[in-house]
Amino acid sequence: MISVRAGIGRILIGKQLLPRTGKRCQALALSGQCALISDSNVAALFAERVKKSLSLAGFCPTLITIPAGEKSKTLDQAGAICDRMIAAGLDRKSFVVCLGGGMIGDISGFVAAIYHRGVPHIQIPTTLLAMVDSSIGGKTGVDTRAGKNLIGVFHQPSLVIDDLDVLKTLPRREFNQGFAEIIKHAVITDAKMFRTLQSWKVGDAPALQTLIKRNIQIKSRIVGRDERDKTGERALLNFGHTVGHAIERAGNYRKFLHGEAVSLGIVAACAVSMKRAGLAADQRDAIVDLLRGFGLPTRLPSNFPRKKIFDAIKFDKKFEGGKVRFVVTPRIGTARITNDVTLDDIREAVKQL
Repeated sequence: MISVRAGIGRILIGKQLLPRTGKRCQALALSGQCALISDSNVAALFAERVKKSLSLAGFCPTLITIPAGEKSKTLDQAGAICDRMIAAGLDRKSFVVCLGGGMIGDISGFVAAIYHRGVPHIQIPTTLLAMVDSSIGGKTGVDTRAGKNLIGVFHQPSLVIDDLDVLKTLPRREFNQGFAEIIKHAVITDAKMFRTLQSWKVGDAPALQTLIKRNIQIKSRIVGRDERDKTGERALLNFGHTVGHAIERAGNYRKFLHGEAVSLGIVAACAVSMKRAGLAADQRDAIVDLLRGFGLPTRLPSNFPRKKIFDAIKFDKKFEGGKVRFVVTPRIGTARITNDVTLDDIREAVKQL
């Protein structure tokens, strides 16, 4: 098992960690009742195992299951979860355990932040994408009709448990989407990791553990320097996300998985980077080839409603004072934020997808 310090808590990476969930919560001096929040897909696979571990450690867990999918990440759903917690008698000394992917991590973290003005949040991510990205950094939130994560709060998890065994249950498409965020991290800050990914061997478990650790370190370092997203450094993590989030919304959160939308957003960001940051064509091609190598989309279907992408971009949180803070890369391994990118630049990049 590998242990990494991140924010106010610790991230554990290894195998057979689910049965030790209760003991790990005990070590944090937690006690009493807890809400185990999961979705309809994940709960069927792992909830009883985690619930049993918590019960054996002396906790009283209440399992709360919501429908799988981004459509569940709403303010109404968060309120319904809080109502269930109140009905079960959870109080200010209780805590929340997340068991699921990024959607469950976001909404359970939001609930933990607002319930009794804040209770501890334990994350057990069950997707590669959540392990290397969304479970790190304390961003929580819910979606609105206008866009993703427009209502949210910062609430750092007290503990993250990355059990590699759960990844064996993921469909290949779900597993692969995690590599969009990994490739993003490589492009913005780690050229060496980019080269490692170019020769990646599928099924190498020790290498996967090391890769997850490296990505946690990258994101934790960036978040540690700008936890509240004030100086702009944390915004580097948004590389590919301005267009990616818009594609998700244009597809009604059904056409593409988050990582797939980010992959397309990265391709668009590379096109903008060639124009605004001097990214060389061969570097752009290397990024696109690597995304393709992990089964990620790099072109939109010809019948995809591109106008809906343009309509969605204006609601992006990265717009400030009518201008977009856009992340560009001048070369693999580095990135910067610019206010020089225009909506026309973004439209042109999307047309090329």
